Amino acid sequence: MADENDIILGIDLGTTNSLGAYFTAGGPKLIRDETGNGMVPSVIALAEGKVSVGSEAKRQAVLNPLTTVYSVKRLMGRGLADVQQELRFLPYHIVEGNHETVRVEVDGRLLTPQELSAIILNEVRGRAEQALGRKITQAVITVPAYFDDAQRQATRDAGRLAGLDVKRIVNEPTAAALAYGLDRKESATIAVYDLGGGTFDVSILRVDKGVFQVLSTHGDTHLGGDDLDRELIDLITTEIQSQFGSHLSFGPSTRQALRDFAEMTKIRLSAELSATVEVDLGEGRVYRRTITREEFERRAKPWIDRTIDACRQAVTAAGVSVEEIEQVVMVGGCTRIPLVRRAVEEFFQREPYTAINPDEVVALGAAVQAGILAGVQRQMLLLDVIPLSLGIETLGGAVGKLIMRNSTVPCRASEVFTTSIDGQTSVDIHVLQGERELVIDCRSLGRFRLTGVPPMPAGLPRIRVTFQVDANGILHVSAVEERSGRAAAVQITPSHGLTGEEVDRMVKESWKYAITDMTAHRLIDLRNETQRILAAIEKSLARAGSVLLPAQKQALDAAVAALRAAAAGEDADALWNAMSAANDAAMPLTQAQMDAVLEQTARGRKVDEF
Repeated sequence: MADENDIILGIDLGTTNSLGAYFTAGGPKLIRDETGNGMVPSVIALAEGKVSVGSEAKRQAVLNPLTTVYSVKRLMGRGLADVQQELRFLPYHIVEGNHETVRVEVDGRLLTPQELSAIILNEVRGRAEQALGRKITQAVITVPAYFDDAQRQATRDAGRLAGLDVKRIVNEPTAAALAYGLDRKESATIAVYDLGGGTFDVSILRVDKGVFQVLSTHGDTHLGGDDLDRELIDLITTEIQSQFGSHLSFGPSTRQALRDFAEMTKIRLSAELSATVEVDLGEGRVYRRTITREEFERRAKPWIDRTIDACRQAVTAAGVSVEEIEQVVMVGGCTRIPLVRRAVEEFFQREPYTAINPDEVVALGAAVQAGILAGVQRQMLLLDVIPLSLGIETLGGAVGKLIMRNSTVPCRASEVFTTSIDGQTSVDIHVLQGERELVIDCRSLGRFRLTGVPPMPAGLPRIRVTFQVDANGILHVSAVEERSGRAAAVQITPSHGLTGEEVDRMVKESWKYAITDMTAHRLIDLRNETQRILAAIEKSLARAGSVLLPAQKQALDAAVAALRAAAAGEDADALWNAMSAANDAAMPLTQAQMDAVLEQTARGRKVDEF
C-alpha cells in the first residue's frame, strides 16, 4: 500500500484531451486550471527546440502543421503498416523506426509515440503538482479496453519516460464504471459505452456491493471522433475540388485548418440543426457551404452502426440479455452527438445515463482506482478482463490458445507442448494475440527462444509454456522443459514495441536534457514576467512620468530598451539581469507614486490618527 501522504494521480490519457484527478476522503476531484478547465488538449508543438503542450500548441497548429503533433494515441504500440490509413490525414511526418515501430519526424528529431505521450503526461502531472503544491511520482493511467499488449506496454513506457511509477493500467470503461458506481449500494448490471476521439469500447459489468466485475468487453481502437471529422473533411475537400478543379491540392496548413473546421462543425451540429462552413482558398476563391445535421448523420451512421455491432457482441459474450442491463453509462465527447444517443437508446431499450460529464468520468474513475491502491478507498474491488485471447504458434501455423478473451485478470494458464523434429535442442516460442485460429490472422506480440533442450526423439520433450497476465493486462511468458529443467522467461516485448534498453536510454536522455529543458521553461517564464513589468512601467509613466528628472527618465528609457532586447534573445540570465535593472531604474517612478498616494491619504488628517 502507498504511503498515506503520497498522492497517486489518476490520468485519462486521451486521443483528443487528457485529464488528471486525485482521490480524497470526499471522493475523486478533477485537476483544474485557474479558469476552471480540467482538459489538456493532447496536442504538442515542437519547433526550434521549444515544446508547448495543450491549448497553446493547439492554437498555432494551422500556422505550424509540420511541427504540431496530435492524435498520438492512435500511434501507440503500432507498426507503420497499422497506421497507413492515418497517414493521408496527418500533416506531420511519420516514418518507420527499429522493430517496425512508428516514429514521428518533427523539427529534425525522430520521436516515438511513447516519448510524445510522455510530454502530455508531464503536462498533466505538472498541473497537478501546481494545484496541489506537492511532488507527484505515482499514477494510474487509463487505456481503451481493447488496447492490446503492445499498446498497454507503450502506455506504461510513456509513464516511465515521464518519471511516473505507473501503479496500474486501467481500462477506460471500467474506470468510468468506478466513477459511476461510487455511491451505488445495490446490485446492477451496467453497460459502459465509450466513444472517444480515437477509440471505441463497450464493457458489460456487474456491480454488487462494491465489487466491480467486468463480464465482457469489445471495441475498436481505430474508431472515434477523428473518423467522424474525416467524413466532414472528405465532404468539404470533394466539393472544393469539384467546384474549383480536381488539380487543387491541400497542403499541411490547409489540412490542419480543415480538421479544425470539421471538429467545430461536428460539435455545433450536436446542438444545432445546421452549421455554415467557409474556407478562404486565396486568389478570390471562397468555399461556402451549410451542412445539415441530417447530412452529417448519414455519413456518420456506418461508424455508429459499427459501435452497436460491438455492443451486440459484448452483450452476447457477457451471457446476459439486453433486458437485464439496467443502466447504460455514456463516456467520451462523441456521446453528445444526438445520433449516438438515439442509436444507444434504441439498442439497449433505455435512455442512456448522462448525469456525469462524459469528458471527465474516466479521469474521475482513474482517481477512484488510485484511491483503492493508496488505501484511501477501501470499500471497492475491481475485477477486470483481458480483451483478446493469448496463445502461441504451433506446428503448421496454427494458434494454441492458453488464455481466452474476457478472462478476469490477473490470470495464469499453462500447457505442455513438444517438439516435431528428432534431436531438437532449442524451441522458438512465438506469442500471439487474437481470436483467429491461424498465425497469419493474429497479431504477433513477440518471440523468445528456449535453448539447451537435451536432444531427444520428436514428441518426447515436455515443454510447459506458462502465460501470466498481471492486473495491468500485461503479459509475462515462461517456458520450461520439464525433463531437463531448462527454462526461459520474459516479459514480452511486442514486435512493435520498445525494448527495455531503449526505454532506459530514453529515460537517461530525459535526465541528460533536463537542464536544457528547465532553462527553456525558465526563459518562457521570464519573458512572461517581462511583459508584465513593461506594461506596468508604461502605465506608471502615463500616470506620473512628469515627476522623473531628465537623468532618471533617460536611465529608465535605456533600461526598458535593454529589457526588450534581452526578451528577444535566448539568454535567460541576461534577461533576468535586464529585468532587475529595469526594476531599479523604475524605482524613482514607483517611489513618486507611493508618495502621491500617501500624500492623498494623509491630507486633512492629524498625526495621532495614524
